[in-house]
Amino acid sequence: MHSSAVLLIEFGSIILGLGLLGRFAARFQFSPIPLYLLAGLAFGEGGLLPLGASEEFVAIGAEIGVILLLLMLGLEYTASDLVSNLKAHYPSGLVDFTLNAVPGAAAALLLGWGPVAAVVLAGVTWISSSGVIAKVLGDLGRVGNRETPVILSVLVLEDLAMAVYLPIVTALVAGVGLAAGSVTLAVALGAAGLVLFVALRYGRVLSRFVSSDDPEKLLLVVLGLTILVAGVAQQLQVSAAVGAFLVGIALSGEVAEGAHTLLSPLRDLFAAVFFVFFGLHTDPASIPPVLVPALALAVVTAGTKIATGHWAARRAGISVKGRWRAGGALVARGEFSIVIAGLAVTAGIEPSLGPLATAYVLILVVLGPLTARYTEPLAGRWARLREARRSPVEESAPEALTETPVGD
Repeated sequence: MHSSAVLLIEFGSIILGLGLLGRFAARFQFSPIPLYLLAGLAFGEGGLLPLGASEEFVAIGAEIGVILLLLMLGLEYTASDLVSNLKAHYPSGLVDFTLNAVPGAAAALLLGWGPVAAVVLAGVTWISSSGVIAKVLGDLGRVGNRETPVILSVLVLEDLAMAVYLPIVTALVAGVGLAAGSVTLAVALGAAGLVLFVALRYGRVLSRFVSSDDPEKLLLVVLGLTILVAGVAQQLQVSAAVGAFLVGIALSGEVAEGAHTLLSPLRDLFAAVFFVFFGLHTDPASIPPVLVPALALAVVTAGTKIATGHWAARRAGISVKGRWRAGGALVARGEFSIVIAGLAVTAGIEPSLGPLATAYVLILVVLGPLTARYTEPLAGRWARLREARRSPVEESAPEALTETPVGD
C-alpha cells in the first residue's frame, strides 16, 4: 500500500512537472524536448533526486510513447503518398542518407566503438525530427511555401526508411547471427510490402472496418490494434515501432483523421514520458566527457543537413532563398534519434553512446529552430558581401586595361 502511494506521488509529480515544462517551452516558442531530457537527467541515476518506485511504470509508459510516436507518424501519410514520394524523390533520400548517416558512422568508428555502434550512431545523425520541424514551419508561417513539399518529401523518405532501418538495428543490438538477422529483415520488408499493398488495394475496406462514429470505440479499436501489432512485431524481433508505423499507414481517410485527433494528447503525454525515461538512464556525469565530440558532430551534421535541403530544393526548381530555407529547416534532430539510441542503450552496446546522443539531440533541437529562421538571411547577407567585394575588382579592371605601361 505504501509503495503504491509512493508510485502515484512520484508519477503524478513527473506528469505535473512535464506539463509545467511544456507550458514554459510554449511560452518562449521552442521545443520542450530538451527540457524533458534535462528533467530525466535531473531525476535519474547521478541526478539531483533519483526516482525509485515509479521507474518501472515510467519504462512501460516510455515504450507506449515510442509506439504512439510511430503510429501518429504513419497516420500522417497514405500508402499512395509514400509510393509517389519514393518514386519522385528517392535521389534526395540517397543524398540525405549519404551526407548525414556517414558522419555518425565515422564518428563511432573513430571513437573506437565498433561497427554495431556505428550503425546506431549513423541513424541518430541521419533522421531529422518531423515533430520539431513541423512545429517550426507552422510557427514561421511557411506551411504554404514552395520549398515546404521538398522538406516534407525528405522527411517522408526518412520515415519510410525507418521501416527497414529499425529491424536491422534491432537485430544487430540483440546480437543475433547473420542468418537470423537476414530473416528479421526479410520479415520486416515483407510486412512493409504487404501493408502497402493492402493499404493501396483495400485501404477503404480496412478503414471502414475500424471506423466508428463513437470516439470512445474508435480510440479503443485503433489503440488496441496498434499495441497488438506492435507486440507481435516485437515478438518476431522486427521492432514494435515498425509495427505501429505500418498500422498508421494502413489506416486512411476519416479514420486516420479521427484517430489522429483522439490520440494526439496521448502521444504527447507518453512521448514526454519517453524522453524523461531516456534521460533517467543517462548519468549526467557521463555527458561532459562526450560533449566535445557531440558538439563537433552537431556542427558537421547541421552543415550536411543544410546541404541536403539545398540540393533537394534545387533539384525541385526552387529559388535560391527557398533552397536555404529548406536546408535550415531540416537541421533539428529529436524523437527518432533518441528512439534509435535507446535501442542501443537498452542492449548495453556502448556506455558512452547514450550520453553522446543526449548531448547531440539537446544541441540540435535547440539549434534547429534557429537555423530554420536565420539560414536564408545569413546566406543572403554572405552572398551580398561576396558580390560587394567582387564589384570593385570588376569596375577597376577596364581602367587597368586603358593604362599605358611606363616602359612602353
